[in-house]
Amino acid sequence: MRRRSRLSFGLTFGRAALFCLSTTPLLAQSVCRSDEVVITGPETQARFSIEIADDAGERALGLMNRPEMPRAHGMLFVYEKPQPVSFWMANTLIPLDMIFVDQRGVVTRVHEEAVPLDRTPIEGGDAVYAVLEINGGLTRALGIRPGDQLRHPAFGLDAADPCLTQ
Repeated sequence: MRRRSRLSFGLTFGRAALFCLSTTPLLAQSVCRSDEVVITGPETQARFSIEIADDAGERALGLMNRPEMPRAHGMLFVYEKPQPVSFWMANTLIPLDMIFVDQRGVVTRVHEEAVPLDRTPIEGGDAVYAVLEINGGLTRALGIRPGDQLRHPAFGLDAADPCLTQ
């Protein structure tokens, strides 16, 4: 009986966390933090705490060898300039959604539920500036799709949804 109540609490808490991710009023908050990314679009508003991978070593390691990741967490891979990118899931233990983004912070492609430990290349496109990896299934649950916009200082003043300076 006790186990069932813990499961019920976990499911309820998970739904509440997803609700908070998708309904937080974010549009009025344009000041950015380097440790979070905000995604907005016609069907979504979400905020994720992030780690940044902005050099070759950090990008190569990514989220490998991690047995879990908090639900509202992710990793933002940032490149020096827009370029073709390809990801794979070698040594990655959790399913991930990959959100490919152009230099203005606009989502150009979404790859859902990348399979853990799979070495099949996942192509992002020819002019990818950043990639946001989040827990598998969240892009669908939150309605994240191409055309949505990411707000983060990495996208600069020419971003589709620019940060305000403090």
